[in-house]
Amino acid sequence: MKLFFGILIIVCALGAVVSIVRGVIAMLQQDHSRLNSEGVSESSAKQNQMMWRRIQFQAGAIILVVVLLLLARSQTG
Repeated sequence: MKLFFGILIIVCALGAVVSIVRGVIAMLQQDHSRLNSEGVSESSAKQNQMMWRRIQFQAGAIILVVVLLLLARSQTG
């Protein structure tokens, strides 16, 4: 069980890192001249999407760590 949660935590952490890298790449490729129908550049929209994914992966990792700690605590007590 601990191994399963450990692997899930690593996957979430890697997902967060990948999202950060993709968001930074989108920021570096920013082109203000091309706007979508909402008046936001495609690069800005991609950057925003990647940062939200990063937050989701980080939240998932934190929740998994808390569950893992609670499971470890219940087994020792």
